[in-house]
Amino acid sequence: MANHKSALKRIRSNETRRLRNRYQHKTTRNAIKKLREITEKKDAEALFPSVVSMIDKLAKRNIIHNNKAANLKSNLAKHVAAL
Repeated sequence: MANHKSALKRIRSNETRRLRNRYQHKTTRNAIKKLREITEKKDAEALFPSVVSMIDKLAKRNIIHNNKAANLKSNLAKHVAAL
């Protein structure tokens, strides 16, 4: 167990950040699944920018790797273009 006040605070703040990161990551994954399930091109094109924005935010905050973000965006763009 932590012996210093600062270490106790670090434990609390780490847990808060972990939960926030987990929530954002899961929300983005659900949005990606939703986009992949859409069959109408118009609907997919409307949803695509918001999903890309979510992916970019995850990469910016180091929740996912930059290359993974690029691969996800590329594959989603291909999917939307193919509809």
